[in-house]
Amino acid sequence: MGPRAPRGCSAPAARDSLSVLLLLCLLSRTSELKAANAFKPNILLIMADDLGIGDLGCYGNDTLRTPNIDQLAEEGVRLTQHLAAAPLCTPSRSSFLTGRHSFRSGMDADDGYRVLQWNGGSGGLPVNETTFARILQQQGYATGLIGKWHQGVNCESRTDHCHHPLNHGFDYFYGMPFTLVNDCQPGRAPGLDAATRSRLWHYTQMAALGVLTVAVGKTWGLISVSWKVVLGAASVVFLFFVSWYASFGFVRRWNCILMRNHDVTEQPMVLERAASLMLHEAISYIERNRHRPFLLFVSLLHVHIPLVTTKQFLGKSQHGLYGDNVEEMDWLVGEILKAVEVNGLKNTTFTYFTSDHGGHLEARDERGQLGGWNGIFRGGKGMGGWEGAIRVPAIFRWPGVLPAGQMIHEPTSLMDVFPTVVQLGGGEVPQDRVIDGRSLVPLLQGAAEHSAHEFLFHYCGKYLHAARWHEKDSGRLWKVHYMTPQFHPKGAGACYGRGLCPCSGDGVTQHSPPLLFDLSRDPSEAEPLSPDSEPRYHAVVARVGEAVDQHRKTLSPVPPQFSLSNIIWKPWLQPCCGTFPLCACGQDGGPQ
Repeated sequence: MGPRAPRGCSAPAARDSLSVLLLLCLLSRTSELKAANAFKPNILLIMADDLGIGDLGCYGNDTLRTPNIDQLAEEGVRLTQHLAAAPLCTPSRSSFLTGRHSFRSGMDADDGYRVLQWNGGSGGLPVNETTFARILQQQGYATGLIGKWHQGVNCESRTDHCHHPLNHGFDYFYGMPFTLVNDCQPGRAPGLDAATRSRLWHYTQMAALGVLTVAVGKTWGLISVSWKVVLGAASVVFLFFVSWYASFGFVRRWNCILMRNHDVTEQPMVLERAASLMLHEAISYIERNRHRPFLLFVSLLHVHIPLVTTKQFLGKSQHGLYGDNVEEMDWLVGEILKAVEVNGLKNTTFTYFTSDHGGHLEARDERGQLGGWNGIFRGGKGMGGWEGAIRVPAIFRWPGVLPAGQMIHEPTSLMDVFPTVVQLGGGEVPQDRVIDGRSLVPLLQGAAEHSAHEFLFHYCGKYLHAARWHEKDSGRLWKVHYMTPQFHPKGAGACYGRGLCPCSGDGVTQHSPPLLFDLSRDPSEAEPLSPDSEPRYHAVVARVGEAVDQHRKTLSPVPPQFSLSNIIWKPWLQPCCGTFPLCACGQDGGPQ
């Protein structure tokens, strides 16, 4: 029998074994954390155009069929207080892409025009702005945009593409550099700047009538002027007509085009096949990039007027053409989600669905309503402060990471998607500028009880119309309105006959003292509070006012992208397939 080990040696040995075990566990845990941090999910962002929050089944609609989006909500997290940073397409999407209020980059109206008007204009998202696509591209992601852009194309020449998606972090683009308008569909009433077009035509007619009157007077000897003067005046009228008709007379050819990367592939585009082309491109992009992390932003053309809908869905809904278009949109979303699943990417893809702002209440024709339903919320597209203009659906899904079937009732913003996506992609939010968005990751995963936003500010163009205060301790959500649009006719819920409500001027009421609502008790903004009905009225208004003052200290002047010089059509900037002005091609690249 060998010698015994001295007494007490077993304890140090046990301690050594435990230390080794703890070290191995620590190394294993460190490896797991590194692996988790190294994993980059695919990111699929789907944005509808002009969709009302009340148009979806998962947000309370029981007369429209949206089974695919409803299923997405069942499998993910649904936000009930998600807010657009602006009530119109161009500024809202600018904020979404950059995480910043649009006026910080000059992408909102001073006065006058509130969205980009032409592919051939020089305004657009400035080159010094950083999109989430650019940051993820630097992190090794494939970055694609399928669908609507509406952030500009060129600056100084037809080929500089300074505002183009490929100059803002996307390495693939297929879709409309502009947006749908009635002019895109032959036979529809003019939509783009119809009031200006009508005035120009009126001026032309009046001037032509004046020249004709002078010519008749000269012929009958009633007016003593030379024929040289008459012909000169006629030439001026003709040049005036040509100068404006060269743009407004060809809106469909100039604005309703499709591009693949820098090349125009269809001019003018055929709306009836646009949806199938976008769907094919989205599915193809997912298939091409299934073996690497990708960011795909599907910017749907649905459900913006003129509501072009395929025969498969026409007449199938209970709500006319608009309802048909919503149901077709839901089918498109379902096909894209199916492609994610078929390619085995469902559990590794962070998916998000939203709309750029509320439904367009003023969109009507002889057939009835052509815009969306904003549920219980007051107002709609184009109105800076009312909830119906800015409250949008928001659904997030990432199986195994985000809880399924959850609802979050915290105020959040479209601008929050920027830092959220950047964080998930392993990037860093820029530190050299104001970022208004806050990452949603803690809120979505349940690590945070409240939104990171205490105050949110709601603009109409450059004008602050309203602000909200999330008083987290009490759970109350205060909303202060400084300006509201004057609805027309009186007592209506929108500005019928105007197309959109104005941001300023005679069509807006300035409130002093401001209107105060408690959205936690009155989400429809039906009953403004007063000092008599709310003892804290003055304290709340004062607290929000302090936040507004602090917010305004973060503002700085920037070049306006919607100035007249940037907005007007410039022939030398017009994207064109072929030789300008004979711009025409079909999907095969040949002439139309």
